[in-house]
Amino acid sequence: MLEIAENGRTWLLSGPTSSYAVHLTDDDELLHLHWGPRIALADAEALAVRPLPDYWPFESPLDGREEYPVEGGPRFVRPALSVRTDERRGTEWGFEAHEAADQELRLRFRDTGLAITLHYRMRDDVVERWVTVHNDGPEAELLRADSATWTLPDRDTWRLSQLHGRWAAESRLVRSPLTYGEKVIGSRRGHTGHQHLPWVALDTDATEERGEVYGCALAWSGSWRIAVAQLSDARVQITGGAGYDDSGLLRLAAGESFTTPVFAGLWSDGGFGGASRAWHAYQRAYVIPDAERDRPVLFNSWEATEFDISEEQQRALARRAAAIGVELFVVDDGWFGTRTSDRAGLGDWTPNPDRFPAGLKPLADDVHALGMQFGIWVEPEMVNPDSELYRAHPDWVQFQPGRKRTELRNQLVLNLAREDVQDYLWEQLHGLLSSAPIDYVKWDFNRCFTDAGWPGEPYPQRLWVDHVRAVYALLDRLRAAHPGVAFESCSGGGGRIDLGVMSRTDQVWTSDNTDPLDRLAIQDGFSQIHPARVMAAWVTDSPNTQLNGRISSLRFRFVSAMAGVLGVGGDLTRWTDEELAEARDWVALYKEIRPLVQRGDLHRLRPPRGGLSAVQYVRGDEAVVLAWLQAQSYGEPVPALRLRGLDPTASYECRETGEVHRGAVLLHRGLRTGLRGDLDATVLRLRRI
Repeated sequence: MLEIAENGRTWLLSGPTSSYAVHLTDDDELLHLHWGPRIALADAEALAVRPLPDYWPFESPLDGREEYPVEGGPRFVRPALSVRTDERRGTEWGFEAHEAADQELRLRFRDTGLAITLHYRMRDDVVERWVTVHNDGPEAELLRADSATWTLPDRDTWRLSQLHGRWAAESRLVRSPLTYGEKVIGSRRGHTGHQHLPWVALDTDATEERGEVYGCALAWSGSWRIAVAQLSDARVQITGGAGYDDSGLLRLAAGESFTTPVFAGLWSDGGFGGASRAWHAYQRAYVIPDAERDRPVLFNSWEATEFDISEEQQRALARRAAAIGVELFVVDDGWFGTRTSDRAGLGDWTPNPDRFPAGLKPLADDVHALGMQFGIWVEPEMVNPDSELYRAHPDWVQFQPGRKRTELRNQLVLNLAREDVQDYLWEQLHGLLSSAPIDYVKWDFNRCFTDAGWPGEPYPQRLWVDHVRAVYALLDRLRAAHPGVAFESCSGGGGRIDLGVMSRTDQVWTSDNTDPLDRLAIQDGFSQIHPARVMAAWVTDSPNTQLNGRISSLRFRFVSAMAGVLGVGGDLTRWTDEELAEARDWVALYKEIRPLVQRGDLHRLRPPRGGLSAVQYVRGDEAVVLAWLQAQSYGEPVPALRLRGLDPTASYECRETGEVHRGAVLLHRGLRTGLRGDLDATVLRLRRI
């Protein structure tokens, strides 16, 4: 709901439980008023008459209170907008008008030839904010154009939550006290990155189910930056947007515009769990394509075959996959060009004639005849120097003139900011998806930007933004032309996970680390912001030869992967009949609980810090608990679990034990009988009776 004061200078957006308010002073300064529990318009108007503090001459009364700080004038905080022309630098803007349509608020400002519009939209309790800069004057350079600055209420202390990591160890949660100065996270790698997810949360004393939590998440899949600043008067602001530094985003000629990605914010008084559930509901309702449709159980051939693949070998794997209940069969790397290793073939997106003499269609038809969908792996933004594409167009890659072209994983990055590269990839991928009945594409990105140059381009810095915009446009165009094809975002695991790519893909590859024990912490961090509906997780072979050699039971591997979108990635031709039979039972069980896992409300019952960890999903009158016992020492009994999200006045029956519990129950016997020793796991289903 959007409300506007009679004087047209105070605006209030409200969701079911929260409100967000801004005010324009008589001097045309846009100030932040409120973000938190729901208030009335009269409350916002009362906040608007409070005078600013008199801090001059060494502090600015605007700092920490201004809604969107620009560079220039009486401001000392980090600017969200920095603009340069041949004549001047900075912004001296004046208010023009406000517009309200379809519950979106637009506040329009002008500075000589620039029109600057701040956009606001409340979706449930998530505030979406973004900015449009339009130039109708002389050429202007956008050095920085952040999506939003968020202002937090005055508190004595704040604690910062973030997700950090590296390849094979993504999305690990860390919480630390916020101190004076700035905490900056981001990526200067050209993609979202394994090192940080573009999300932060702040609280004072929240627990998993109680207390205020403020969270912000950026919808951008390239380089990005979020700065959390505690100012000298203890006020806290969060500023974020595309690009890591202030060296330049774009040049805008007369008539050109730039629209920033969305920077979404959420207030919750339900603790970290309540905030997560609100983020998950928002993404299922407004971000993820076809979120009401459950994702199928898939098999991926990579760990079974790597590059040594053949059509008949894939058929043999497909038959075994279908027999255990798999619904989507995916041929990974190695099906195209001269791709017999990671040294050649990227860029040549036609089936290898020796491995697939008649193309992919015969295999896809056979997979469909087995009752499964058919998918493939691609890495469109990359090229091997040993490829027909690179030999024909060596100038299509990012490179600095006179410098060595850095190869990582034996590949270079194509410059998708170029229109000819965009046209080539459209022709290749559209042709590929038209040549065979392909239902799914795993879209990978296996190296970072290094030599991000564009010889001959007057403003080569623009490739950092335009590359990402071209990826988005290509995905949008392919989805429109092939509406039945699902896409997965992958970047060497979790290197491209954010709200921007998630709005164009059906699921994401969480990590290349498929060890079921390591995955518990990765998945716990992932769940702080993103829902299980998009979190791909595989069951692979034991011992885990890809990473650490750890031995784990098939039971533990399956229950770990069943916390998200279940997949199988082991070599099924080496599994025993007993293992295949057990796998068939686990897949069948997952299909039963899938609506709860992928569309239910998540409750993190115990974090994965050793001993017992567990998550619970609730949907309607049903609940399911996935529990893992990492280790058991000194004969200590397995602790009971207090379930959440159930009706405390109702009774629930546990299908595995026959026990009947009240809604606010301690789940006890089912755990103690189902979990014994190290690396054990269990699934318990409850239904209201």
